[in-house]
Amino acid sequence: MSSNRRQFLQQMSGLAAGAVLGQNVFAAETVKKSFFEISLAQWSLHKALFAKQLDNLDFPEKAKNDFGISVVEYVNVFFKDKAKDTSYLNELLKRCRDNDVKNHLIMCDGEGNLGAAKDADRLIAVENHYKWVDAAKHLGCATIRVNAAGEGSRSAVAKAAVDGLGRLSEYADKVGINVIVENHGSYSSDGSWLAGVMKEVNKKNVGTLPDFGNFCIKRDASNWMTCLESYDRYVGTKELMPFAKGVSAKTYDFDEQGNCIETDYNKIMKIVKDSGFKGYIGIEYEGDKLSEEEGIRKTKALLEKFKD
Repeated sequence: MSSNRRQFLQQMSGLAAGAVLGQNVFAAETVKKSFFEISLAQWSLHKALFAKQLDNLDFPEKAKNDFGISVVEYVNVFFKDKAKDTSYLNELLKRCRDNDVKNHLIMCDGEGNLGAAKDADRLIAVENHYKWVDAAKHLGCATIRVNAAGEGSRSAVAKAAVDGLGRLSEYADKVGINVIVENHGSYSSDGSWLAGVMKEVNKKNVGTLPDFGNFCIKRDASNWMTCLESYDRYVGTKELMPFAKGVSAKTYDFDEQGNCIETDYNKIMKIVKDSGFKGYIGIEYEGDKLSEEEGIRKTKALLEKFKD
């Protein structure tokens, strides 16, 4: 082989290797995962669901086909009497599989106060959640979201909530389900209070669901929409993130650039990322100025700005 030909082949080999390397580097960059994935909270479509314009069974298909979202979060109120209905749950699961949709969690309301002052009332609330733990397991969810509500002093409700969450977590742990608490009004919207409850419970399957918009501690009894006392959402989110097993991206309104008006997403998403969180951030649009569908799309577009 002539030296000229050998030199030519060596050069071509180097170029080819460089091209392959470049392709590999590019591929690595394109498959790099963000620190979060987007899920869709069913409450974003609560108006359509309450109006019977959308059925619970159709939610997974709508999430995938209308919004391109493959992970969903349910609200138990939309299939309240179906928790133990195996046929119904199987049909819902089939719809998910047909559309390649993953079930993430069930938000549970109306099952009693886990922070109830009386032990008997608290036990009833705990046991009322058992069926949702089982339903979550059946559907392939990882988690149920509960409320740490109760009547009494700050310390008394905290003590009761620790007991209620601890009892429920024991049942849930047997089937590998997480129990997470959302900042959802009253004491639970005080980040330091809820973080303190988490520290006291100290269970691996108990955590929080920080909601960017639910930091109202006290509302006007005559006008529920008026908040009389609120907790700093950025401080609260930072306090709850060490225990987070999910995040709720609440939005109400947007400016012309697509930014959320009531929450600085640059600031709050940095808090989420800096906490080391890796998981699902659920879209939860609750505004009135846009349609539910447009609000969901706006929130998704906003979140996608923070994908790595």
